[in-house]
Amino acid sequence: MGLNGALLAVDAGNSKTDVAVIAADGSVLGEARGGGFQPPVVGVTTAVDTLAEIIGRAWAAAGGGDLPPVFARITACLANADLPVEEEELKAALEARGWSRTVRVLNDTFAVLRAGLDEPRGVAVVCGAGINCVGMTPDGRTARFPAIGKISGDWGGGGGLADEALWFAARAEDGRGEPTALARTLPAHFGLPTMYALIEALHLGRLDQHRKHELTPVLFRTAAEGDLIAQSLVDRQADEVVALATVALGRLDLLDEEAPVMLGGSVLAARHERLDSRIAELLAAKAPKAVIGVVSAPPVLGAGLLVLDDAAAGPGAAARLRAHYTA
Repeated sequence: MGLNGALLAVDAGNSKTDVAVIAADGSVLGEARGGGFQPPVVGVTTAVDTLAEIIGRAWAAAGGGDLPPVFARITACLANADLPVEEEELKAALEARGWSRTVRVLNDTFAVLRAGLDEPRGVAVVCGAGINCVGMTPDGRTARFPAIGKISGDWGGGGGLADEALWFAARAEDGRGEPTALARTLPAHFGLPTMYALIEALHLGRLDQHRKHELTPVLFRTAAEGDLIAQSLVDRQADEVVALATVALGRLDLLDEEAPVMLGGSVLAARHERLDSRIAELLAAKAPKAVIGVVSAPPVLGAGLLVLDDAAAGPGAAARLRAHYTA
């Protein structure tokens, strides 16, 4: 199949990037994977340079050879495109490469949402390293949040949960706070005897700060063993997920209609019993017709479905693309 009229789907997260060259009938012509997309760290130009290398490999895999990539449409779901002004900046940077005259840039959470839906209608809450929520309807309306940390009202996600667990554990050990088994289970994960030893290791750099994310599963295990402090953190995370979902549903006038609420990201995909059951209970009270689902398909599928939506490709093309990624 030739490349005339080919579409490009991009899912660029903080840790990895997947791109796919897609035909108008939903066939995948070429794919490539690369590193994360982090404009706040390396700058927009360097981030797009890295993206260009990945796109070039996908184009070559599709049979484009050494010719410059040219696409009928591009839909790029990008990490760190948290605000409309950031989307516009990144859209301009992609347009400047000359790959396509039609470029759409969205936050990468939209890719997770669309990957879980048969049509572009519903809400997704993603709880991985951080937490975010988006929603969309077929008429083009969207709901979203800035999702840039505490200054935008966010709470939780894997990183936030780890920090909260450390806070409670430190105070439990030195007597400022209530007792919790986290004071034992968190340092034990790293083979350390006390919270003081863990605090010292993190502060002095003997443990990389990124390894704090390993403590989130420890928190959930400690909660499952009956620790009240750990359970309170799990419960609050459920409360936050439901708060995001119900506000997004309300903004889209879906609160009283049957609508999917898709859950994604490493924390929610792990299917922790206490977290899942509380989310289901609270959502049933606030949005009784909401239908909960868990996204297991790769987000690049969602980016691909979005570009097919924009191209008015039809249900057959969407089904063919979904079959490729869910086989």
